[in-house]
Amino acid sequence: MALLGVNIDHVATIRQARRASEPDPVQAAVLAELGGADSITIHLREDRRHIQDRDVRILRETVRLRLNLEMAVSDEITRIALQTLPEQATLVPERREEVTTEGGLDVITHAQRISQCAAQLTGAGILVSLFIDPDVEQVRKTVELNIPAVELHTGAWAEARTPAARAAELDRLREAGLYAVSQGLILNMGHGLTYDNVRPVARLHGVHELNIGHSIISRAVLVGLERAVREMKQLVAGPTL
Repeated sequence: MALLGVNIDHVATIRQARRASEPDPVQAAVLAELGGADSITIHLREDRRHIQDRDVRILRETVRLRLNLEMAVSDEITRIALQTLPEQATLVPERREEVTTEGGLDVITHAQRISQCAAQLTGAGILVSLFIDPDVEQVRKTVELNIPAVELHTGAWAEARTPAARAAELDRLREAGLYAVSQGLILNMGHGLTYDNVRPVARLHGVHELNIGHSIISRAVLVGLERAVREMKQLVAGPTL
């Protein structure tokens, strides 16, 4: 049964729209836990468009679940990670002009920088994961760098509109995921997953955890965060294929 990581970035997005003090992502983390979340994910972006340094510090002190910090391969953000010590750091690509993370890390091209950053985090006892496209060659390079976990980018699956395209994207996730598991990696997946499209991904063999944010927060606006998390948790739970 796949675990559910809840990304609470967009709670902070709403707050930052008014530069106000609410809604507070710290309170959101508590409600997500009550709803059945297995971990909390936050992305401290270099431009601080949603999650702030204060959020990272307080969440580290208060969250009882595993805290997953998404971060660019950046000296500044690495220093913050080493100071706050989340249980997990997921290295992601980051561009200032993008609305959300648009693709996976190119591990092959940026292997040296990724390896140096990962070594610092690992030395501090932080589990390192790489957010990559569902590509066997990217997984293979991750293995070569001795990084223990990957999160496969599910955006292409989420955006596929025809049965043939959906089947092709699910096959890509399955192939890369099976290879990752065969190499001993922890296999996570995420990006663009919703209440409508999550079940086939959740049932792929070897998936450890799904990280979902926008869809849960969107539903929470209508039904409340605890219920929104609980409903997603029910969809994620189930036998693998």
